[in-house]
Amino acid sequence: MIGISKLLVDTSNYGDSLRYSHSSKGTYHGTTHGRGPVVVWNCTKTCNLKCIHCYAGSDSQKYDGELTTKEAQKFIDDLKEFNVPVLLISGGEPFMREDILYLADYAARKGIRTTFSTNGTLITRKTAKKLKEIGVGYVGISLDGLGENNDKFRGQKGAFELALRGIENCLAEGQRVGLRFTINRHNYQELSGIFDLIEEQKIPRVCFYHLVYSGRGSAMISEDISHVETRQALDLIIEKVRYFKNKGLNKEVLTVDNHADGVYLYLKLLKEDPQRAEKVLELLRFNGGNRTGIAIGEVDWLGDVHPDQFTQNHTFGNVKERKFGEIWTDLQHPILKGLKNRKELLKGRCAKCKWLDVCNGNFRARAEAVTGDFWESDPACYLTDEEIGLGEGW
Repeated sequence: MIGISKLLVDTSNYGDSLRYSHSSKGTYHGTTHGRGPVVVWNCTKTCNLKCIHCYAGSDSQKYDGELTTKEAQKFIDDLKEFNVPVLLISGGEPFMREDILYLADYAARKGIRTTFSTNGTLITRKTAKKLKEIGVGYVGISLDGLGENNDKFRGQKGAFELALRGIENCLAEGQRVGLRFTINRHNYQELSGIFDLIEEQKIPRVCFYHLVYSGRGSAMISEDISHVETRQALDLIIEKVRYFKNKGLNKEVLTVDNHADGVYLYLKLLKEDPQRAEKVLELLRFNGGNRTGIAIGEVDWLGDVHPDQFTQNHTFGNVKERKFGEIWTDLQHPILKGLKNRKELLKGRCAKCKWLDVCNGNFRARAEAVTGDFWESDPACYLTDEEIGLGEGW
């Protein structure tokens, strides 16, 4: 995650302590300073929608082998033992799982900050109230367009209104909530409208995700926006962050899954405000770039452990058989071992990029999806050869 509002106008939010501090850099096993990684738990593959870009390939059917309540409790106990700071509960649709509020409460009582990633359509006022009572730190609700465009993406008419109602229910109960928006060719023209929605609905946070080619999203490689369009999208996001700041509106704005964003922001600030630019570069170096397999990991509905939620084709073990911490620190798997210190394994532009210490090779899932090589360059890097320090004929 790139905290655009943090870097640009120095907002202060919970996640900043995980992303931009001395302790956030150099985590080899994800246990530096006694802290484990943030863990994404895809608690079920079942979903009430069928989004065309879903990395999990979810749908409405039931799946065998998902962690039972008892197995999930033991998994959470193991996370606590490994000092995992955050458990992000996702799916499928997590609220399709009948025991999920009980398990969220169980994790929260263990002292793990519990958050949700959801399509929001099932969050009633009663559910929102319960989430607040549990002490859920944050609920991220996905919208991938305005009105019918979102519904087309989500595979269900009326999904936009239901998601918006879920946001309203959270806000009414004082439950911290925000938007998740995956940028692609079919919706990036609606970015400005999404910012209008954030202002009108008094939504405090938004995460703009770059498309990752995984799950059903693998079929959308050609649906990603161009490098020029990506730069234009970032320019608009930067403009809107400044707009919110000038209006005195406290909005947290982040981009996700493309660490070129941090470098792009730094290079823009270097021309406009060199003093702020140097502070931004310092924070980006604290962060260290992509930390898949280092400070973030994923456990799927079956209990299999992966580098992140987009890289489920590489499995390191299963939490039904071994504790998460044991799996995470066992470097026999070449991908997990490589991710801990990947710089020497990277190829192409990534290997030669002068910003490697602030990007860390960007997203491996995209590189593998396009080239078949896990360590090749990320094709979604939109920085020019000149910007990354490559001359002609490199």
